Amino acid sequence: MAGHSKWANIKHQKKKEDKRRGKLFTKLSREIEIAAREGGDPEVNFNLRIAIDRAKDANMPNDNIERAIKRGTGEDRDASEMEQIHYEGYAPHGVALIIKTITDNRNRTVADIRHILSKYGGNMGQGGSVAWQFTRKSFFVIPADGHDYNTLFKVGLESGAEDVIEDEEYFEIVGSVDVFKEIHDSLKEKGIKTENSGLRMDPDQEIDLDLEKTFQVMKVIEELEDLDDVQIVYSNLRVSDQVLEELEKEHV
Repeated sequence: MAGHSKWANIKHQKKKEDKRRGKLFTKLSREIEIAAREGGDPEVNFNLRIAIDRAKDANMPNDNIERAIKRGTGEDRDASEMEQIHYEGYAPHGVALIIKTITDNRNRTVADIRHILSKYGGNMGQGGSVAWQFTRKSFFVIPADGHDYNTLFKVGLESGAEDVIEDEEYFEIVGSVDVFKEIHDSLKEKGIKTENSGLRMDPDQEIDLDLEKTFQVMKVIEELEDLDDVQIVYSNLRVSDQVLEELEKEHV
């Protein structure tokens, strides 16, 4: 089942992020900084609220959050100038990639990305060459412990969500970008805490590869996400349950 595999892959990525918490905090700080340029009040600036919620989901200290907001609003005048750029390209075997970055040096960033893609037989693409294959979605991850599907399905239904996915350890509510606020506020009103939430790019169709080729593409994605300037990489690769089992063994 594609939804199950996709969700299992999200869990795997989060485990890796936890092992690199310092780097994760740096990336979350940059997201907050970019969002805070539209205003430092999360009650008015919803993009900032999303970024702060993601930081809190990762147990980022409040001091770090406040410093990032000040850099974004300009209160910290020593902060370097950051910009958000999305790059598009292809990993090996024709897998489409959208690479979200926040950087203070776009020449360095694009050179680093191009180097990794070229090393594995991929390539950079022109703007728009890949993005048409993806749809922007909102998502909310809720631990299964203490929650039930019927309650979350009702929240999703009343808030305009498209799907509620059930996994052994998590539930995931997925919807269009337009209903993020409605779902967010409904969960908060009912006292339901998320472990992860935000906006992401979901592929309209996924590519199936064999075990060896899937691992090759996963390695490219991991190396790209290890770059300091890269926030996250979206792909249209389908990661099967068999692949996930092998990946989990490597990270036990």
